[in-house]
Amino acid sequence: MSSDETPNVPTPRNSREAVREKAQKVHAKQSRARIMRRIIVGAVAIVAVAAIGTAVAMAVTSSVSKPTLSPTGMDADGIVVNTAPSVGADDVPETPTPEETEGGGAGETAEPTPEPTESPAAVDVHIYVDYLSPGAGDFERANARQLAGWINEDAVTVTYHPVSMLTASSNGTKYSLRSAAAAACVATHSPAQFYPFNHELLVDQPEMDTDGRSDVELADLAIAVGVDDAKVVRNCIENGDYASWAKEATSRALEGPLVGSEDLVLTSAPMVVVNGEAYVGSLKDPVEFAQFVLTVASDTEDSSSPTPTPTASETPAA
Repeated sequence: MSSDETPNVPTPRNSREAVREKAQKVHAKQSRARIMRRIIVGAVAIVAVAAIGTAVAMAVTSSVSKPTLSPTGMDADGIVVNTAPSVGADDVPETPTPEETEGGGAGETAEPTPEPTESPAAVDVHIYVDYLSPGAGDFERANARQLAGWINEDAVTVTYHPVSMLTASSNGTKYSLRSAAAAACVATHSPAQFYPFNHELLVDQPEMDTDGRSDVELADLAIAVGVDDAKVVRNCIENGDYASWAKEATSRALEGPLVGSEDLVLTSAPMVVVNGEAYVGSLKDPVEFAQFVLTVASDTEDSSSPTPTPTASETPAA
């Protein structure tokens, strides 16, 4: 080999250029890979978002397309009771006789118990009940017997309004709301059995801050009082058909005005309104409530028919 032959090796300059070129190729390759990954990830994200959007749209459409079910036969969100089957003697106490009331001793003549007679138009009673409210149970137990008598004698018109003010007081089971919805199911599909169902819900209440009855148990109770078409009533209760209505009806009562009044709003349950006036007396005293009904009816102006008048009860001899 001659001394002027050039060795077949890269010069430092050529070596750096080769490395740079290789680096550029690797960078370009990595860039293309990153771009491809971004494209793939983006495509997957778009598909995922589209799928979620479709699911949400379908859910919203389904919700919108399924209207809120409303019970039938309602009067201002209330159920008018036209006939009241006799309640059992074990369910409610006897209406106190005059001598049993405060201030009435043996042989003394006490204030007679008022008994509304005739004129259903003159006495319009609206009872707003939450089936978890102890006060609602107290009122029903104290007044069920005389209310049933007045209803059957056409002396008063009684309308029950199921509301759900205590929905948060049953360990998350929403018993207040579910029982109100169940009452609406019975009123819609078997109106003749609404009164006994309503009565049983009130006189045999679960305690507050307990789970209350399940939907199955509510349906069982409805069937036990003899509802027509038990299967339809059970499905209505267990599917919660009127839960939305119960919630909305409660909101309407809270906003007011309550039916028959100018400015009353629902402030508690029970709330009893007679001819547009709220009863604020004892929930456990049927005599006091009867006196209130008499007084309000007597004060009703422009009545076209006779108003309730008190009838004296015989006082047993000493």
